[in-house]
Amino acid sequence: MTYFESKSVWVTGASSGIGETLCYALDKAGAKIILSSRNAKGLEKVRQNLKQTDALIVPLDLADPDSLPRAVEKVMQKIGRIDILINNGGISQRSLAIETNTAVDQRIMHVNYFGTVALTKLVLPIMLAQQSGHIVTVSSVAGLYGTPYRSAYAASKHALHGFFDSLRAELHQKGIYVTLICPGFVNTAISIHALTGDGTPLNSMDAATSSGIQPDVFAQKMLAAIAAKHNRKVIGGFKEKFGIFMKRFYPSLFDKLIVRIKVR
Repeated sequence: MTYFESKSVWVTGASSGIGETLCYALDKAGAKIILSSRNAKGLEKVRQNLKQTDALIVPLDLADPDSLPRAVEKVMQKIGRIDILINNGGISQRSLAIETNTAVDQRIMHVNYFGTVALTKLVLPIMLAQQSGHIVTVSSVAGLYGTPYRSAYAASKHALHGFFDSLRAELHQKGIYVTLICPGFVNTAISIHALTGDGTPLNSMDAATSSGIQPDVFAQKMLAAIAAKHNRKVIGGFKEKFGIFMKRFYPSLFDKLIVRIKVR
């Protein structure tokens, strides 16, 4: 029996990319899947690819706080419990800070940080009442160090680390686990949908993303980290892990190197 078997697992950002691939891996692991994103048609496509026929689709928009209580209510009406929440929904960025409208900064923060926190706060009382649960948040290596073209994105991911590290300490001995997953480059369409300075999508695959880890490999590593109840787990290539090492132990040298690294 796997860690996920028969557990209700709610995945945001489930219509594409990491979220979609996670749903397929969770399906094989025997989880009861709840799929959410803004893209209802995309969610239906993912559901049709699952072995289970009763996966629940709950459309929501992390940038719209009013949509979140309704989503939680629907999940509880249909499923009755939430064992694992995987906060995967989010949006990336490909623009210099000086060229990025403040409205774009705000949108990235609303989706990546405030929406994720708001949904978590709605689910948390349910898990406390159950006296069990697991909150998983997909952050990024950019939550551990900033890079060019990612100022708002890195800020939103750094904020997630502050919130969920604090939440983990608050939930000590409550039977609820908190895991932060920090992907490096994963070969998904994240750069295609990433916002540029004026808020329009990049609409192209950058070289760093296209050469990243394959999403099915990433999904298996991520599920293993969740099952092991890691507090945080970096999943990426040598370059990203080397950056974390340098940032921690040789910060001055890291500052010189980061300006030379190709990140798009």
